[in-house]
Amino acid sequence: MSLRQTYRLWAPLYDVFLKPATAEARAKNLAQLGRLDGQTLAVIGIGSGLDLDWLHLYTRPAQCIGLDITRAMLKKAQMRQRYCPFPLHLIEGDAMQTPLASAQFDAVVLHLILAVVPNPAAVLAEASRILKPGGTILIFDKFLHPQQKAPLRRLLSPLLGRLATRTDVEFEPLLAAHTELSCTRDEPLMARGWFRGITLQKQT
Repeated sequence: MSLRQTYRLWAPLYDVFLKPATAEARAKNLAQLGRLDGQTLAVIGIGSGLDLDWLHLYTRPAQCIGLDITRAMLKKAQMRQRYCPFPLHLIEGDAMQTPLASAQFDAVVLHLILAVVPNPAAVLAEASRILKPGGTILIFDKFLHPQQKAPLRRLLSPLLGRLATRTDVEFEPLLAAHTELSCTRDEPLMARGWFRGITLQKQT
């Protein structure tokens, strides 16, 4: 089953499970963005738009693009779009190969997407490509630390990856492939540090 098909099935129940479980962590992470007055923002893997519940409290970009591969999820995001106080354009597209222009955005949000897609390296590469020099990538996701044993998570990951999300992704090897990106923040947000909030800056 493809990622698009999987999340089409998850769409009716996604908010029920994810909204209460991730609300505090999302809010804390999105607060790192700052105001972004007059700047552009991309939310890659916007899903049902849960980040929109918090984005308006912390930032007012001149333009925001929300991209997701699943039309059913984007339809739920459209319901939140009507209450969005800044310009928001929703696009159906693949986070691993976006239709967005290079060096277009001042900030990119990757919330619960790197550990979902089959190729997280491609998503981070796309985020860096569409980001302007000096821009920020904000990440919230679950990552194993390098060489962390976590045998159950590694064992179950192939199965869970087919159903919803992977549980064996390590962030450090992804970042190591991008000399243009530097990590300025890495803090635990949920589940005893399994879920982390990470801020990356692109060199000018």
